[in-house]
Amino acid sequence: MSARKIKAPRGTFDVLGEQAEARTNLEARARALLEDAGYERIETPALEATELFKLGVGESTDIVRKEMFTLQDGAGRSLTLRPEGTAPICRAYVEHGMHKRRQPVKLWYLSSFFRHERAQAGRFRQFWQVGAEALGSDDPAVDAESIVLLAALLSELGVKAVRLRLSSLGSPDSRGEYRERLKAYLRGHEADLSEDVRSRIELNPLRAFDSEHPGTRRTMQRAPRLLEHIGSEDAEHFAHVCELLSEANLAYEVDSALVRGLDYYTRTVFEFTSDALGAQSGVAGGGRYDGLVERLGGPPTPGMGWAAGVERILLAGDVQPAAVSPPELFVALADGQRARRRRAGFALLGAARSAGLRVQMELAGRSLKRQLGHADTLGARYVAIVENGETVLRDMQQGGQERLATDAVVHAVLRGLRTL
Repeated sequence: MSARKIKAPRGTFDVLGEQAEARTNLEARARALLEDAGYERIETPALEATELFKLGVGESTDIVRKEMFTLQDGAGRSLTLRPEGTAPICRAYVEHGMHKRRQPVKLWYLSSFFRHERAQAGRFRQFWQVGAEALGSDDPAVDAESIVLLAALLSELGVKAVRLRLSSLGSPDSRGEYRERLKAYLRGHEADLSEDVRSRIELNPLRAFDSEHPGTRRTMQRAPRLLEHIGSEDAEHFAHVCELLSEANLAYEVDSALVRGLDYYTRTVFEFTSDALGAQSGVAGGGRYDGLVERLGGPPTPGMGWAAGVERILLAGDVQPAAVSPPELFVALADGQRARRRRAGFALLGAARSAGLRVQMELAGRSLKRQLGHADTLGARYVAIVENGETVLRDMQQGGQERLATDAVVHAVLRGLRTL
């Protein structure tokens, strides 16, 4: 068989070197911010029952209709690589009886997700999101705190030219009445709409607000807006959210055309964009989903959450690679008698790690001169040059060295580090 190169599938990517360190930094900052606010880490399986997304996200959404990676297992069950994080977390909330815990239950995650969409800058078929969900309270302060935490995270990660758009979708009842009004308007302007929007007038008319089709965009500028038709309780809830955001000095723009792409949203919806990303400016977004847990078999449970695209943050932000601490000791092997010295060096390596030292060992068969150059490049504090029965311990900062029994090296390094 002839050898050939195999590349990663289209829309996926490898994370290497400093990219991995930048992601580690992002995760550390997200963890600190969210866990200080009482959120605990959760991770759900990459594979979920397909029915979870059909029922939870909505069969009329682009995610379910066009973007899911779905397969059958050996028993004929339909499974899907998770395309989003909220429905799986609500499934876990029900499955593990989290409604019995003190409410709200506050959870955060950093996970990979999968959607079959056109790959472009910062958007991939396998992508990562950091997200937060608060389940069990319909207080407007939950909405406001969630949004403020996300704004703080984006700010801390240096995301530039951020704008917050905010709206309310009201309750399912008021939205049902509005849908009929909007469908009537769209039917009256069908000739100006894209084919895709025309095909979904009955199924999901609100998606017309997200269309990039020029004729549809012009038509939607004059369309009735849901925010103008929500009930009094929903309007009061939205007013309180806006009031709290103002109290937190967080600037926002009320955008009545903001509908989000998932069927489970109710009341508050929001999106953060960055002008640094050009036309595809979305960085993060979310909203309230008060009926989703009940739809998945749980008790009536309000919920609020968001997700932020890790790749989008890295594009629009200033996330530096996490600092990597240099080794405190590098174990080098003197030239000659390589097998014998390798055994002694390997024993020293284990002893140093057991003592808690950051230590690396020569593994590439280099000459002693090249080993010392490599240790210097790594920034090693000490180099132990293993010879026959003895070891030369060289201080790479001070320049001195001493000859020791090999089993005394670890103690000498620890003593030297304590004097710094």
